[in-house]
Amino acid sequence: MADSARSISSAARFGLTDPRAEQDLRAAGLWGDAGPQREVILSALSRSPDPDLALRGLDRVREADEDNWLELRAELESDRRLRARLIAVLGSSTAFADYLAAHPDQWRRLDGGGTAVEDYTSALYAAVEATGDTPTAAVRGHDAVRVLKSAYRGLLMEVAADDLGYLVDSTLPHPDYDHVARQLSGLAEAALRAALAVAWAETGGQGTARLAVIAMGKCGGGELNYVSDVDVVFVGEDDTAVATRAASAMMRVATEACFEVDAGLRPEGRNGALVRTLDGHSAYYKRWAKTWEFQALLKARPVAGDAELGQAYLDVVTPMVWTAADRENFVPEVQAMRRRVEDHVPAELVHRELKLGRGGLRDVEFAVQLLQLVHGRTDELLRLGSTVDALAALGAGGFVGRTDAAELADSYRFLRTLEHRLQLQRLRRTHLFPADSETDELRWLARASGIGPERGRNAAQVLLADFRRHTNRIRRLHEKLFYRPLLDAVARVPTEQLRLTTNEAHARLAALGYSSPQGALQHIKALTEGVSRRAAIQTAILPVLLDLLGSTPDPDGGLLAYRKVSEALSSTPWYLRVLRDEGAVAERLATLLGTSKLVPDLVVRAPEVLRLLAEPKELALRSSTEVAEALRAAVKRHGYLGNAVAAARSLRRHELLRIACADLLGFTDVLSVCSALSSVWSAVLQASLDAVDRAEAAAAGGHLATISVIAMGRLGGSELGYGSDADVMFVCEPAPGVEDSDALKYAGRVAQTVRKLLGSPTQDPPLQVDVDLRPEGRQGPIVRTLESYRAYYAQWGEIWEAQALLRAHPVAGDPDLGARFIQMIDPIRYPAGGLDPAQVREIRRIKARVDTERLPRGADPATHTKLGRGGLADVEWTVQLLQLRHAHTDPALRTTSTMDGLTAATASGLLTPDDAGALREAWLLATQVRNAATLVRGKQTDQLPTHGRELAAVAAAMGTPLTEDPGKFLDDYRRTTRHARAVVEHVFYD
Repeated sequence: MADSARSISSAARFGLTDPRAEQDLRAAGLWGDAGPQREVILSALSRSPDPDLALRGLDRVREADEDNWLELRAELESDRRLRARLIAVLGSSTAFADYLAAHPDQWRRLDGGGTAVEDYTSALYAAVEATGDTPTAAVRGHDAVRVLKSAYRGLLMEVAADDLGYLVDSTLPHPDYDHVARQLSGLAEAALRAALAVAWAETGGQGTARLAVIAMGKCGGGELNYVSDVDVVFVGEDDTAVATRAASAMMRVATEACFEVDAGLRPEGRNGALVRTLDGHSAYYKRWAKTWEFQALLKARPVAGDAELGQAYLDVVTPMVWTAADRENFVPEVQAMRRRVEDHVPAELVHRELKLGRGGLRDVEFAVQLLQLVHGRTDELLRLGSTVDALAALGAGGFVGRTDAAELADSYRFLRTLEHRLQLQRLRRTHLFPADSETDELRWLARASGIGPERGRNAAQVLLADFRRHTNRIRRLHEKLFYRPLLDAVARVPTEQLRLTTNEAHARLAALGYSSPQGALQHIKALTEGVSRRAAIQTAILPVLLDLLGSTPDPDGGLLAYRKVSEALSSTPWYLRVLRDEGAVAERLATLLGTSKLVPDLVVRAPEVLRLLAEPKELALRSSTEVAEALRAAVKRHGYLGNAVAAARSLRRHELLRIACADLLGFTDVLSVCSALSSVWSAVLQASLDAVDRAEAAAAGGHLATISVIAMGRLGGSELGYGSDADVMFVCEPAPGVEDSDALKYAGRVAQTVRKLLGSPTQDPPLQVDVDLRPEGRQGPIVRTLESYRAYYAQWGEIWEAQALLRAHPVAGDPDLGARFIQMIDPIRYPAGGLDPAQVREIRRIKARVDTERLPRGADPATHTKLGRGGLADVEWTVQLLQLRHAHTDPALRTTSTMDGLTAATASGLLTPDDAGALREAWLLATQVRNAATLVRGKQTDQLPTHGRELAAVAAAMGTPLTEDPGKFLDDYRRTTRHARAVVEHVFYD
């Protein structure tokens, strides 16, 4: 035991804490009798960002190529440069460990001088065997993607080794951020050229068309990340159809082999032609381009294809870029754009988002670009694509204080370095700094960034302090440079005089129902000022829209929402066109915005639903099967699990908005709303479960268990509301030959991952998967086998659990397992002989406790839709008690639907038609009111407002005319639920 402890202690001396470390070291010949000459390798491991990760990577390389391991080990002992570079890479990135395991000979790339940036293009051309004046590849199709991917990944590993090697060996060069960014940008350019060579080979026509590829964004500025979309714009001449095919093929090849290629910055965005002629670009930018498009062009740079055509493109657009600041309201538009970007970051992430959050990279970039565009009109030295180069020029020219410029550049480089390290881990796009509680992640990131302990603080604490210092500095300088000095500089620029600024305008707006005419005028000014095409359309739309909003419960809130939506969709080319040309769309949008706080937030993230407002049938009619198929198809298109689940959440957002619009506009009924919301939830669960199960199976070497998701509560009854959680239980069954314990661990990981990914904070509202109705509640395992459920219910099940099972219904996963689960619980939820008197008393006791303890403090029992008198709980418990007592003899009562249960109880004579009618009317009204109140307030609520605009809005959402007193609606609600409560008293409690 003592010898073993000493061995473990010795391994830990080198930072190796994995229990398998000594075993892996022995297998590699680096432990035991290996001798002191191996200690240089162990010392190098100890200095890597993650020694255990580096050792596992070495072990994978050894296992992949046992024959050449001795050669590699010898080189690691003798070549300190190779040793440092390889171990630094393996201790920083699992993705490069995967690459070396698949291509074990590629470690030789890290031995020697490496590939120079200027040789990247020839290296990738050689990989696809591209030759000729217009380079054309000899390798095509999947083979081209395969060889290009391997060559690109190898060169990217060389860049990472250059970037990280100093961490392991301080004698190696320490390249700064600028150098690494130029390497990454140069590699991206080379990849685009090689992909274009493959595209010409696949499409032909290189002699009949000219094509130039213009890099935009970070690639254009020479400041690319390790993992990033590469933004491009295409210019073509001669046969543009041929050029378009080549451009499309190039994007496909580069995306499959290297990185996502995004042409969304082209004129008209994704709705515009992929390739335009020089004249076409010129005409668009002269007539239609928005301010942000000129800001994007600041970094435009030809990188591939016809160099002469690329330069001609620059000659056309560059003068427009440097006169963009002459446009009216240029500065306020840029400032508003930055605010919109920040507003889209979830509040809980705004201080951790390296890219978009407060004090993040966008703060630096927007400030620098605005200063460039304003002052670069006369100073050509500012016309630079790189953010740090431009900052230096601004400082040198006196436009920014030298200290401010230096500090901002320093902080920018710091955040970009963190971004690089985070992306290197798995070669995935991420910009999220670890949370304070994620100590392991913080420790790794600190070591990977060259940050060590300092003044009694560990490396993670030093990193946190540095991160906060840099983000606070960026935010302070951003506000100083982005707002105050520039406002004075542009104050001399005349602006168009505001329309509707007279006293008559105030009176008119007040007469329309606006309680704050001055605030309304400010929104109008913001929407119509300037001479842009957008402002002209807004000027034509607003007079009608103001009248329409005046006929809604909240005209002021509706106009503010319209302004926010219009600003958020300013780059959506069809948005204002639809409002102008489709009168019904404008009318319906006004109704939605003046009634609901939830709809505007959803519209910003799912604007495509606005098109459906023109056609009520398209808005209301969509089958659950169609929704499920669309969700599953969208999820399957994504290989990365996070993106797959994000796609499911995105489509759920689209469906939620569609249903809400149909509901508020009166194109559907309450039961259809509940059913649609439930089917969307079920489809999201199914699609997410499929994606997570595939990923987990890939990691585990196969599917170790089949899993079924059993819906409970409102989801099981297809009775969900807008803000409802999904109550579920997970049941699993081991695959053939798999132990129960292994299957449960596997299924537990799947279930937990589904819950985590659906409930994680993003720009979309989280989807909470609630498993508290499982056996033993929060103390019980999240997943059980079918037999475990059977045993639990047989020995420990209580009457409230049998009641909860009345709504159990399979909604995702293996249908056969789900069906067997239902078969197993039927005798429990429909007990033979019904209930004995003690069980009936227990249910009544629990119900009484719910009534007294769960009603929120201060809630009005007369108007609380869920737990109030005659509300949802009253009706549902009444139906469920009838089911428990009589469903064993009456199969019609065996339903998860409350409404179907009422129908069956009436047919069986358990309820009189009058009593059933009173319960049905109250349940439908309470459900509809609950949904309407959630739509009006923008968040889940069970309380019906009792006065003011919110009550009027809920009443209007229920179809009550604004001319009618909303107090009458409130009285009708109280009367309906009071009648239902009387029925509950004599049916449930007698």
